[in-house]
Amino acid sequence: MSLFQAVSSQGGSHSEKAVIAMTDKPMYLTRDGRAKLEAELEELTKNERRVVAERIAAAKELGDISESGEYEDAKNSQALLEGRIRDIKNILSRAEIIEEDQPNGTGEVRVGSSVTVRVDEDDDEETWTIVGSAEANPRNGRISNESPIGAALLGKRVRQKVTVQTPSGVMKLTIVKVN
Repeated sequence: MSLFQAVSSQGGSHSEKAVIAMTDKPMYLTRDGRAKLEAELEELTKNERRVVAERIAAAKELGDISESGEYEDAKNSQALLEGRIRDIKNILSRAEIIEEDQPNGTGEVRVGSSVTVRVDEDDDEETWTIVGSAEANPRNGRISNESPIGAALLGKRVRQKVTVQTPSGVMKLTIVKVN
């Protein structure tokens, strides 16, 4: 099993991530991640809300809304849109900025670190950046500090071995490099 497969299997559905986001714990974001969320929030509140409102109004003009699929679809879109806006506002209100490019003087893996690990079963090496859950994207080498692998790596140093229980089974990793 590759590290990518193990990390990918740790992902949850969007609704599971939304539930997690509603706690009071800090949300670690890079400056770029914060900027992307702020831009998305602006787009959703300034443009997408207007588009959905126009769809609802157009569906109402068609007549009986109690049997209108278009009206129901527009209202569902509105609910999803407002949910995403609420999620982004919640994330931004709890954001703690992490510096990815700042040297890690401790040599320990921390949020923002880039970590190269060797998967002991097959000697493959992979490099991951540990980020907050809002920016996790295993396909792009960004794993959450809350995932089993990310959490197991935190606080560790080069040459330390880590055993991680993932949904796909036990993985044994050796830390090769920490930036």
